[in-house]
Amino acid sequence: MAHSLGLSLYNLAGRHGPHHPATFAPRPRGPLVWLHAPNTEALASMQELARHLIEEDGLQVRLTHPGDPAPADYPRAVDEFLDHWHPDLVVFAEGQLLPVTINALAHRKIPMLMVGARSPTLAREGWYPGLIRTCLQALPQIMVLDDAAARAFRRAGAEPGQIHVAGRLEEPSAALPYVESDRAALAKLMVSRPVWLAADVTLEEMPHVVAAHREALQLAHRLLLILVPRDPATAAMLAEELGTIEGWGVATRRLDQYPDAETEVFIADASEYGVWYRLAPVTFLGGSLEGDGCARSPLEPAALGSAIVYGPKPGPYGAAFGRLGAARAARMVGNGAELAMALSDLLSPDRAARQARAAWTIATEGAEATDHVVQAIRAVMDAP
Repeated sequence: MAHSLGLSLYNLAGRHGPHHPATFAPRPRGPLVWLHAPNTEALASMQELARHLIEEDGLQVRLTHPGDPAPADYPRAVDEFLDHWHPDLVVFAEGQLLPVTINALAHRKIPMLMVGARSPTLAREGWYPGLIRTCLQALPQIMVLDDAAARAFRRAGAEPGQIHVAGRLEEPSAALPYVESDRAALAKLMVSRPVWLAADVTLEEMPHVVAAHREALQLAHRLLLILVPRDPATAAMLAEELGTIEGWGVATRRLDQYPDAETEVFIADASEYGVWYRLAPVTFLGGSLEGDGCARSPLEPAALGSAIVYGPKPGPYGAAFGRLGAARAARMVGNGAELAMALSDLLSPDRAARQARAAWTIATEGAEATDHVVQAIRAVMDAP
């Protein structure tokens, strides 16, 4: 990478950067690929890429991420890292540029790729003229998410021949395991009944869930609610309140009870979400309406074909909910009344199925893009 004024200023700004002698685990033998995920959103797809490289190609992988960070972008730290790990290839994600690292890799003639790229950004803020363009010129392949990302990289100085619109990378499957005999037995008991799941529900949300179920029962009198409270210790209290106060038929999984024709609420266990998502065409994700936010990934029900309803508190899953919402694969509600309306609307099998199909597409996308990246890595690793 050609030395530029921008790189000189970048190094000058970092001359007093922190440096602590690093301690590293032993480097494994064999070809090694360094994968770098600059944030937690990129981590899942890079973990899946690592799995492909390890299982299919027998490569060693060094994965850096916020919990196990890359070296600070200062010359001494970068040199220590590269001297120890000697990567044969480096794959950066998202678009974050590490100028010192990229410069060191270029001088060592270590190949680099950028994948899952959104827009080019520098690791440190400041005025560094021409530095982004210089960094991009050192990357022979930049695999971007979409056409908008391609335009962003072209504006920043990448050549059209460097840029490939590959799409979003695959993430680890969110489909939870389950025991088929349990699913089959419960499905037989619920046959021909409409079912919805209220998952991970907080006590504050319980009145909204109860009211939504009561209203929906007027449209579908055989409707069954599978209720999984966030706090399992409240199951007995809920069974008593729903049975006595609401007058509903209640069965509790923990007591080895099964839903029968009179059961309107089935209080279930959090250890069997793989079963509940498969049985319920509609899932409300608790914690998102009242409480500290959603604590379960929306990709779990999405991967198993359940239409998703959620509140305005996505917790750490804002990006996933955003993707699902943009594809009309999840429905956000602002309060209990809207939850009741959404549930009543999704009791239509056609509407629930359309939303569930869209959610499944989002949850399972990325296999083709990941395969494209794997092929590019193989081409570099196999080069003489």
